[in-house]
Amino acid sequence: MSNTTSQHEGRARSTARMSGRKKGPATAARGTPDGLPMPGHHLFLLRRMLAIRRFEERCVELYSGAKIRGFVHLCIGEEAVAVGVNQALREEDAVVSTYREHGHALARGVPANAVMAEMYGRATGCSRGRGGSMHLFDAPRRFYGGNAIVAGGLPLAAGLALADRMRGSTRVTCCFFGDGAFAEGEFHETANLAALWQLPLLLVCENNLYAMGTSLAREHAQTNLAMRAASYGMPAWTVDGMDVLAVEAAALRATESVRAGNGPHFLEAQTYRFRAHSMYDPDRYRAKSEIEEWKGRDPLKGLAELMRSEGQLDDRVMEELDKEVLAEIDEAVRGAEEAPLEPVADLLRFVTSETGSTA
Repeated sequence: MSNTTSQHEGRARSTARMSGRKKGPATAARGTPDGLPMPGHHLFLLRRMLAIRRFEERCVELYSGAKIRGFVHLCIGEEAVAVGVNQALREEDAVVSTYREHGHALARGVPANAVMAEMYGRATGCSRGRGGSMHLFDAPRRFYGGNAIVAGGLPLAAGLALADRMRGSTRVTCCFFGDGAFAEGEFHETANLAALWQLPLLLVCENNLYAMGTSLAREHAQTNLAMRAASYGMPAWTVDGMDVLAVEAAALRATESVRAGNGPHFLEAQTYRFRAHSMYDPDRYRAKSEIEEWKGRDPLKGLAELMRSEGQLDDRVMEELDKEVLAEIDEAVRGAEEAPLEPVADLLRFVTSETGSTA
């Protein structure tokens, strides 16, 4: 079944379904007895999105100054998907991501200093400086990494979900991927097996309308991705990926059903990246008017306006929030610049087995 979750419906569900869920690394607070969100929950969501936005804006500066090397793919504009989905996940759940994963990692609870150190290629990074921007990894938080291969994380996520199903666990594996993954066999193979084996898998497609520089309409004859996913026999629906409350509500609905043993679910989060595909991309395939139109739906601005209208936010609070986030990022940059590089002697460590090693 495929259906669309409106902004109004999403906010209503977000309010009604906050109670009774287990607190995880990305969860601000449990609900109140009457089912309403705890005071400050919207502020928590806004802070998480702001932290991702400011982190990536700093990455632009650092990349331009040659402090960060390699490929960098930013999710500026897509923050609501990472933050909203992670609200529905528990500590024991697993997350598999894409090469555009800074937001997913931060929303999952990976510390900003560990992510920044990884961007710098330092030994204190979450992947010991070996992965860089596209390969963030944090096993204790069950964040099983970004993946430089389009759709490459999907089979891995299916394997994690299969292991949980065989153990009789109620854990959920969440896999993020872009609309470009629909052109890859890994998506269709994973969707088929997940539905066939009734795996506890949440598939989250971040549909930002462009696979690198190719628009969705030029790549797919049928652009209703939720309907296509539903053809594999799994519940699938579309959600406004620019509305963090709608995303949170849709993800809660999906994870509760997956956890109840109803097999895989699919969410198509319709979102938009405000910047180019990567820092190398001249971004000449989109009209500037289109970008500006989507910026008018900025997820941070949308939540902030809602909070202001409800008396939850004013200029002073917003300024303090921004200062707090920027101070954390400044500290993360300082830590990364002072952190050591991995010794050359460890070049082959983790490449070949070490008998008796406990590392």
